[in-house]
Amino acid sequence: MEEEATKYIWEGAIPLQIQLHESEITSFPPPPPLMILGSRIGYLPLLVPPLKAHFSSTLPPGTDNVWFDYKGLPLKWYVPTGVLFDLLCAEPERPWNLTVHFRGSPGDVLTPCEGEESVKWSYINSLKEAACVINGNCKNVMNMSQADQYDLWQSLLKGNMEGYMKISSRLKLGPFGEDSLLSEESETVATSKPSRIPVRLYVRSVGEEIVDIEDAPVIDSWDKISYINRPFEIYKEEGGYVSLKQALKSLLPETFNTNSSQEEGSSTNVKDPNAPDFEDDNTKLRLVRVQGIEPDMDIPFFWLANCLRNPEFYLHICVFISKQPKLR
Repeated sequence: MEEEATKYIWEGAIPLQIQLHESEITSFPPPPPLMILGSRIGYLPLLVPPLKAHFSSTLPPGTDNVWFDYKGLPLKWYVPTGVLFDLLCAEPERPWNLTVHFRGSPGDVLTPCEGEESVKWSYINSLKEAACVINGNCKNVMNMSQADQYDLWQSLLKGNMEGYMKISSRLKLGPFGEDSLLSEESETVATSKPSRIPVRLYVRSVGEEIVDIEDAPVIDSWDKISYINRPFEIYKEEGGYVSLKQALKSLLPETFNTNSSQEEGSSTNVKDPNAPDFEDDNTKLRLVRVQGIEPDMDIPFFWLANCLRNPEFYLHICVFISKQPKLR
């Protein structure tokens, strides 16, 4: 089951219709948009070679500085394509209509991307961060040979899941499981499975007046999205497992009133069978998406982390909420 889910993620793609921004068109008639599949676990800058070939005859003179926007919002190039789609399209749009720019990157919004090398090192840095969350250090990633590092990156570029699994297994970063616990009486790990899960959350408020999620307003600024990097620790308990619902309550105490005493930047699950539903006086959960899927809130969290994580070992979760003004 887990292998089938992982294969589903690796084969996942989003149909894209990408047009060149009108200010950069120098020919008549204007070129048609490019229809292309974007890998869910990939990154938009990796599509630049076919885009440049498609639009090369009409680009204005100057140095390429490629970036993308969706309905005017510059897209963060280091966020996986699938995450951007899940987050920005409350109602999935197929094909996803994007605009590509080869000039004038908005430096006040986006960090510059120097092509594939920038994406590669962003991926490697995320892999190091994930390793630190899981093992407390990133030695295994730092000690990768140049050949393994190259092959790992090439496997991601080419969608080669088998090649990726062969190399990534040497990093000893998974699988996750609820029996993967550190003994309090011992300094050694009881099993080789880690219990700390690297999580990236994207929390978007869609407004309290929205009835249907597809009516959510267009995002015009990244300031309207809360981006949270936070590890989640699984503690084994008798007769149960940690669900997605319980994990989100623990991961987002500032969003949902759970009376959590967690310190900022950490999250420890304390399982409460009488925990309230995902709603309080001011906040209501509207939608959760992971890899384009709206999972059951009672699904085991470690299963999501094992099967739906991205190749940098982070589990990316898009959370849509409605917030109502507090009464005075």
